[in-house]
Amino acid sequence: MWIADNWKDYEVLDTSGGEKLERWGEYILVRPDPQVIWNIPKVHKGWKKKNGHYHRSSKGGGEWEFFDLPDEWSISYGSLTFRLKPFSFKHTGLFPEQAVNWNWFSEIIRNAKHPQDKPVKVLNLFAYTGGATLAAAAAGAHVTHVDASKGMVGWAKENAQASGLGDAPIRWLVDDCVKFVEREIRRGNKYDGIIMDPPSYGRGPKGEIWKIEESIWPFLQLTAQILSENALFFLINSYTTGLQPAVLSYMLNTAVTRPYGGYVEADEIGLPVTESGLVLPCGASGRWQS
Repeated sequence: MWIADNWKDYEVLDTSGGEKLERWGEYILVRPDPQVIWNIPKVHKGWKKKNGHYHRSSKGGGEWEFFDLPDEWSISYGSLTFRLKPFSFKHTGLFPEQAVNWNWFSEIIRNAKHPQDKPVKVLNLFAYTGGATLAAAAAGAHVTHVDASKGMVGWAKENAQASGLGDAPIRWLVDDCVKFVEREIRRGNKYDGIIMDPPSYGRGPKGEIWKIEESIWPFLQLTAQILSENALFFLINSYTTGLQPAVLSYMLNTAVTRPYGGYVEADEIGLPVTESGLVLPCGASGRWQS
């Protein structure tokens, strides 16, 4: 398992009864987690000193209950700063487990033998609030950030400003990812690194429906066409339990390794749990590297 264990401003304090107890900077949140199927005594004192609690509804969705929590605050990871805002469906605007992938592709970008007049070009699809975008930009890449939500792209720009990357070479696009890639193929544009963090289910700006089990394979085949001749990496993430590491590995080997060479690794990603000393699984990632 690849473990995001370099955080200072974030930690999973404890897990029990379908919920995880987390510290985000100086604030403690309780949020549901479908992986937490065990029910053990909640001995950590944070369970009684939480600042926010997301309650899942039996009818679907849920709502936040706040206890002395600001509308917005920030945490950092290395040189990056992220503005957090608890919003719909339990999210805060950041997936901390992805830091283990940021570290991986940042090292590849920094070590790339590219001439100074030809920087590493990275495409971040389903880019959300920009964690991967900022990590790639901080490593020296020119990044194209694509997400269907105007609000998420605006939030990512705020994170860029907070991280001192407001003037970094980042192209911000509100667009349907599939249609964007189709246009890039027609334009002949290529990228040295591609990051794909698709939702399990989503809608594009014009109501386009995305279901990961049905859509991910044809989209992966499509996106592989815009890798450059000397491509460096391809990262794909999955939060859907059906898409296990072996499935991601098989798809990347078929769509990317066969035409481009290189090799694929895939594994679960996770976060350490302070109280138990164990690791909370948080999905899976597939990594292709030249």
